[in-house]
Amino acid sequence: MRGGTSKGLYFHSSDLPTDTATRDAVLLAAMGSPDVREIDGMGGGHPLTSKVAVIQPSARDDADVDYLFLQVWPDRAEVSDNQNCGNLLAGVGPFALEEGMVKADGPTTEVRIWMENTESLAIARVQTPDGRVRYDGTAHIDGVPGTHAPIPIEFLDVAGSSCGALLPTGRPVDEIEGVRVTCIDNGMPVVCVKAADVGLTGYEDPLEIEANAQVCSIVEKIRLAAGPLMNLGDVTNKTVPKVSLLAPAQLGGVVATRTFIPHRVHEAIGVFGAVSVATACLVPGSVANEVAGITDPGAQHDLDVEHPTGYFTVSMDVTFEGSDVVVRRASLLRTARLLMRGEVFVPTSVWRSR
Repeated sequence: MRGGTSKGLYFHSSDLPTDTATRDAVLLAAMGSPDVREIDGMGGGHPLTSKVAVIQPSARDDADVDYLFLQVWPDRAEVSDNQNCGNLLAGVGPFALEEGMVKADGPTTEVRIWMENTESLAIARVQTPDGRVRYDGTAHIDGVPGTHAPIPIEFLDVAGSSCGALLPTGRPVDEIEGVRVTCIDNGMPVVCVKAADVGLTGYEDPLEIEANAQVCSIVEKIRLAAGPLMNLGDVTNKTVPKVSLLAPAQLGGVVATRTFIPHRVHEAIGVFGAVSVATACLVPGSVANEVAGITDPGAQHDLDVEHPTGYFTVSMDVTFEGSDVVVRRASLLRTARLLMRGEVFVPTSVWRSR
């Protein structure tokens, strides 16, 4: 399925091996990793198209299904569960309906999703006219051609879900490697940095940034130093935190972004990455707030976060307790599409139980 601006394989949890090592070996074989082209598997040769969603009916009273996100890396034999993915999340509701885990309930069906990676809840509203998932529609999201049925997603209690606090260091600004940064976690641990402070305008093409060895080096030094400060420990082999380079908006949004994920530069921006950056724009005194120039944040905002292929709208409902920001609600619009269903084959040397 395509979910948002990503693409991945969606599995029933019961169809995968129960032990983690074998499961990961199966997924690596299914994707064709490690190989930068993933030519011997279903992966697309890029982190954004080498993703996996594992779904099962939830035992929780407040959720319909449980969703585990796994990042399969094209260039190395690694499967990571230390972050969430809000793009593949967009396909979880349609998958649950298609597979009979949730029954369609009128023109629109609400699917409550427990996100295992961050132990938090999301609510997806999927169009289901005549009891079937609708994929065609008029909603457009930047980074995906054409229009599709809208899938509004609301996030509950994601602030600090990975780091323990919205501002993991307890401060709106820290200095790392001589650069002022803001460390934030509203569903995705992100380090916000002014692009100008690492020698960029913030409007460069992602490939141009990736080719700049000096910038990539300082960004990685900042990321590695930020890990322990954000209660993430040694992040050398982790996919978080992301580093988002910020510049003044060009297209009428609040801020322009170029985001490392963590070593490639995203051609758009991840869902939770956008939520965290948008939240940072509302934190008084933060690096993002300085760039966005928001002086009177108020309570409710629709914030357009610009990225290399357009912008991403995040709806925020926040309150302020002194200098602290309390996030009451974050929501956004995504789309998804079922691309195919069937079997993917892996060598029996990887998994003999079938």
